[in-house]
Amino acid sequence: MNRLISIDALRGFVMVIMLIDHIRETFYLHLQVSDPVDVFITSPELFYTRFITSICAPVFIWLTGLSAWLYMQKHSKSETSTFLFKRGLFLVSLEITLIVFLWSGKYPPDMFFLQVIWCIGLCMIALSVLIYFQNWMISLIGLTIVCLHNLIGDFKLEPESVFYVLWAILYQREVIEIGGIVLRTSYPVLPWVGVIALGFVSGPLFSEKIFYEKKQKKILQYGIYGIVLFFVIRFLNFYGDQPWINTGDASVTLMSFLSLTKYPPSFLFNLSMLSLGLLLIVLFERLNDQKFVRIMSHFGAAPMFFYVLHLFVLKVLYVIGYSLFGANQGQYLSFPNVGYIWIAFVILSIVLYFPTKWFANYKQANKRIAWLKYF
Repeated sequence: MNRLISIDALRGFVMVIMLIDHIRETFYLHLQVSDPVDVFITSPELFYTRFITSICAPVFIWLTGLSAWLYMQKHSKSETSTFLFKRGLFLVSLEITLIVFLWSGKYPPDMFFLQVIWCIGLCMIALSVLIYFQNWMISLIGLTIVCLHNLIGDFKLEPESVFYVLWAILYQREVIEIGGIVLRTSYPVLPWVGVIALGFVSGPLFSEKIFYEKKQKKILQYGIYGIVLFFVIRFLNFYGDQPWINTGDASVTLMSFLSLTKYPPSFLFNLSMLSLGLLLIVLFERLNDQKFVRIMSHFGAAPMFFYVLHLFVLKVLYVIGYSLFGANQGQYLSFPNVGYIWIAFVILSIVLYFPTKWFANYKQANKRIAWLKYF
């Protein structure tokens, strides 16, 4: 029981933290941040508001792999593969229909942004094949992709190449056109396949066959080793992301040190965020009886419901606000400062908790309804 609550709590935690970034992307578009963040033009409060949410995608996709392993403990490998494939297709379809509409407010949009739901869907499809490999092979594939993909970071294909579209989906973040439809590969998939693979092979760490104390010790060690390794490699400044700069200003230098590439996620980005995720899951296991962990577990038990709901609420609030007040920052309706993002985050977290908890309980009470598994 501790294990399941801690996993749901960690998933819920990153989902709630994700809300911060999506509020920023809705009500603070007049000051967009680059990837990695340009620390010379970005205020510390905006930088750290963005930085805090960096944990969301890596940990969620890692947990998706872990959940697939847990699912396979009660189902055959072929049943697990089929479920992953079907759910992957469902997520891809959901991204290019409902999610695109909720972000753009119209359908079809001028450009289809292929974002995190699309990416998770493709990762699940990839994992539906990978699970037939032996665990050591999946581990090797995952580690190779996550740790070494930066070596091919400078490899680019031009639109004239026959492999351009495929490479844009896998690794090269681009705007592509297929049959008159314009697409933006916001989340190149290849590095995330490595993350979901590592999540899957992490499953034995959460096996009920391992004593609780031994499991906690192992996960804690991996998390600490990962954080230490991140600081060592980042300090040496030789691999894993764009170099950081000692500017002579402590605040700007620290932001430069922490400014990591997410699209696609660099080795150091994934190393730091996944290691932090391991530390958090140990913390949530130790605090599993605390109310905060229980609340987070409700968010984590209905992640797709929460994802769709919060996008819908943000779009409705923006449309209402724009109709009442109009644009106040160029073409955008924006908050006057970063503090309002955090105020909106607190309010919306509380408001969205209740319908999410209701759906999580409804899902738990109606396990026989097949479509509920997808939410």
